[in-house]
Amino acid sequence: MSEELYDLIVIGAGPGGYVAAIRAAQLGMSVAVVEKRDTLGGVCLNEGCIPSKALLDSSELFALARDRFAGHGIAIDPPRLDLARMMARKDDVVKKLTDGVAFLFKKNKIARVQGTARLTGERDGAHGVDVSASEGTQQLRGKWVLLATGSEAAVIPFMPFDGEVVVSAREALSFDRVPEHLLVVGAGYVGLELGSVWRRLGSQVTVVEMLPKMLPNTDGQVADTLMRSLKKQGIAFRMETKVTGFAKRDGKGVVTVEAGGATEEIVCDRVLVAAGRRPLTAGLGLEDLGVRLEAGRITVDDNYQTSLRGIYAVGDLIHGPMLAHKAMAEGEVFAERLTGQASVVDYAYIPGIVYTWPEAASVGRTEEELKADGVEYRAGRFPFMANGRAKCMDETEGFVKILATPGTGRVLGIHVIGPRASDIIAEAVTVMTYGGSAADIAMTFHAHPTLSEAMKEAALDVEKRAIHA
Repeated sequence: MSEELYDLIVIGAGPGGYVAAIRAAQLGMSVAVVEKRDTLGGVCLNEGCIPSKALLDSSELFALARDRFAGHGIAIDPPRLDLARMMARKDDVVKKLTDGVAFLFKKNKIARVQGTARLTGERDGAHGVDVSASEGTQQLRGKWVLLATGSEAAVIPFMPFDGEVVVSAREALSFDRVPEHLLVVGAGYVGLELGSVWRRLGSQVTVVEMLPKMLPNTDGQVADTLMRSLKKQGIAFRMETKVTGFAKRDGKGVVTVEAGGATEEIVCDRVLVAAGRRPLTAGLGLEDLGVRLEAGRITVDDNYQTSLRGIYAVGDLIHGPMLAHKAMAEGEVFAERLTGQASVVDYAYIPGIVYTWPEAASVGRTEEELKADGVEYRAGRFPFMANGRAKCMDETEGFVKILATPGTGRVLGIHVIGPRASDIIAEAVTVMTYGGSAADIAMTFHAHPTLSEAMKEAALDVEKRAIHA
């Protein structure tokens, strides 16, 4: 068995892994990346962030053409859905981006090894990694090893995925027909986004959630506003409802649910299970080497080193939200800290985004959290209904809300629901990262007419001096 020696071996080519590999190569390290797929980019690029956003945008355009073009003076025949063409466009977007990562690997002279990796222990100052593939096993050795294998959809034991009736997000991104009735288990980011895609394209969509509120860690006013909007779009919600059983009958799914002591059966032709994700640690050999885990996550120190010297982990494998941009930041900082740089990830200011329409985005503390902790704050709020650009776009749902410390005005949290909230939140992250205040936002030029003016007006409203409210 041949052995190849590298400075760094990265296991997993998702956002955390490929960013770490590129940054390490930029810093002069010899790097190999082991990935079991034949494409790079992990779940995010292949079956998560990117394909879902491609379908979200395509389905939104379809809904606009069907429901709202006439209001803009655009007369067209009722649009017809070409689902195969829509899926082909989505796949093309994915291919271009995964090919882009492959180009970056070549540019940075990163060795790409396809197969399933397993740690084999340290010998002569280097860690061994066995890579199994159809053609045999290859052994790599590295001074350092980074684990970045990501996560997978959590399974409901009595309702396992079959790829046909019971599906994960992977299959829900590639349906060959619009489901007549899609039942979504879980009112989190994934369930709401994919549920909204198929609702726009014509499905009856029912969301079942155990908790009394969807998106429980989101600002309450934002979550309530989003639910009202999604209900207007035709999505049905069954909150405080537990899935207790499942059966297949005549090619359909029969889901048993329980709420308030009453039991009911819901018949549907597809069930999307979006009840969370779990870290992918199985098969890596962690137990044999004594790598410490807590509640299924790998424990790491400030340098992302595990309990085993020279073995590191980032992304969904470690504590924190399972978000691609969090993993990417960790991958970059990990590589820089290996070379002695004092880089850090500022976990307090990781934005969270729901790419429904309207979009919802937030960073920092919520009102509920501040009240629970007894923290004094002032709130400023501005509705998109009063924003000129939103009026022109006919996208007036939602608002911007800023929470700030009395006196200093230092921003504690910013919450946005409305058009392009995913882009608007970047200003909020920047201001909070640099310890800015509501007054800093209020004094900053925001071009007119733009959606971002809602941020300025909300900042002014913290001191109750908004101009256009």
